[in-house]
Amino acid sequence: MAQYLDIIILLLVVILLFQKLRSLLGTRPTETEKKIAEEKAAKIFDMIVQKAEAQKHHTEPTTELEATPIKDDSELSETDKVLSKIPNFNKNHFLNSAKKAFEMIVSSFSQGDTETLEMLVSKELAKKFQQVIEQRRADGITAETDLIGFDNAEITHAQISADNIISITVKFISEQVNILKNKDGEVIEGDEQYIQNITDVWTFEKALTSTSPNWLLTSTKKS
Repeated sequence: MAQYLDIIILLLVVILLFQKLRSLLGTRPTETEKKIAEEKAAKIFDMIVQKAEAQKHHTEPTTELEATPIKDDSELSETDKVLSKIPNFNKNHFLNSAKKAFEMIVSSFSQGDTETLEMLVSKELAKKFQQVIEQRRADGITAETDLIGFDNAEITHAQISADNIISITVKFISEQVNILKNKDGEVIEGDEQYIQNITDVWTFEKALTSTSPNWLLTSTKKS
């Protein structure tokens, strides 16, 4: 609306000017006088509109695309340089998928669901998870994890190995309630009323040439 304000004001000026010319020509102008007055008003209007349009184009801000230059490799971080080499990689899509994988893995580990874990993590990590799960079962211990939500999830590192394996490290900051119970159902570790703020650093991998959208979790650590 703002860009048309000047033109509206100018239209009012032309109308006033036309009325002024009409009053100067008398109450009963001839057809020739009316034509001259209208032509003068039209010419003035065209000149004013052209000036207003020129001013609008001069002062109008550039679009977001024009105002934001495309970054070249020299402006990218080392991590982003690696990510740019991954075909069809989308950072937001990856992080959303990583959060879903985090939730599934945490839940499966807590419930002792080794079949699901084997589909989401590497063989080496699956063995480590299975050892903990089997030890808990032998001791009659059950785990319960309630993932409340994520405070943050960000990619902190990325690299491509000599054999074209992509590794992406993600730092998750989440709110969780974690407890362990003995065979009698008594809480032996954790608090059902206490929400923990936990930072996990996980690394996901897949082959650069892979067309599968799936990534495998290969390492985990607390931060």
